[in-house]
Amino acid sequence: MDQWIKLANKALEGESIANDEALSILECPDEDILLLMHASFQIRKRYYGKKVKLNIIVNAKSGLCPENCGYCSQSSISNAPIDTYKMVDKETLLKGAKRANDLNVGTYCIVASGRGPSNKEIDHVVTAVKEIKATYGMKICACLGLLKPEQALRLKEAGVDRYNHNINTSEKNHSNITTSHTYDDRVNTVEMVKNAGMSPCSGIIVGMKESKQDIVDMANSLKLLDADSIPVNFLHAIDGTPLEGVNELNPMYCLKVLALFRFVNPTKEIRISGGREVNLRSLQPFGLYAANSIFVGDYLTTSGQEGTEDHKMLVDLGFEVECVEEMKANIAAGK
Repeated sequence: MDQWIKLANKALEGESIANDEALSILECPDEDILLLMHASFQIRKRYYGKKVKLNIIVNAKSGLCPENCGYCSQSSISNAPIDTYKMVDKETLLKGAKRANDLNVGTYCIVASGRGPSNKEIDHVVTAVKEIKATYGMKICACLGLLKPEQALRLKEAGVDRYNHNINTSEKNHSNITTSHTYDDRVNTVEMVKNAGMSPCSGIIVGMKESKQDIVDMANSLKLLDADSIPVNFLHAIDGTPLEGVNELNPMYCLKVLALFRFVNPTKEIRISGGREVNLRSLQPFGLYAANSIFVGDYLTTSGQEGTEDHKMLVDLGFEVECVEEMKANIAAGK
């Protein structure tokens, strides 16, 4: 039996993937990539069939961030020429929700830059979320930075289903990426989200000069955190940031990373996120044999591909978009 199928069966039987096995996925010979993705799909198919979850972002507050994250164009140390603005008005958030609904997108993500939200910003988001839930009933994910316990509870009470706070990199590599907050700050926020009753979403950025072991450690850390949704971002290096010009990735390696996260976190939503267009390039469709979720449209300060192209890709693959009504039924069932 093929080694990757054996490893997939191990994951399907609920056994943990050993460190050397995880590293072997990242070191898979390029000529065996189809065998690896086929094995990944056996796991994906067990838990998600051929369904794909769609997500869309609204950049609710841009720039003006005091943090020093080396990958981010919105950070205090970035010279990237981006739009900067304070929290957008409620009508803009509602307009974004309508667009998400029109595109049959299951999860609407409200994202704001900054270390963490002020209570006034929480008030604003809470008001908008209540109206969006009443109008469309869609799943809402918020990503507002480090939270206080009472803020997390308010978001939950307003109807926020999921909260995103990425670990971004391994604990070992964290200080190479940012020093204005700690790795534990990020982990504690994810735990706080869980305690408030929201679904935890936490992911990574690959391509920031980390080692293969760092990537394995990230996958295992998210397993330990029990993140329900894991966005896998691939660095899209932006001019004017400390990581300007870094270009470590290639499409084959990106596929191996997606496979690794599926093997280590077999039951979780694995989402192909920022940078997929410039890093996976023509191999984007293969990524969905491991992942079961994608962002459509633009990201925060970088452009994505046209939503119509994403839908064409899914049709060509024979995959099905999880429809909004199905998503609502899943929410009602606590899935």
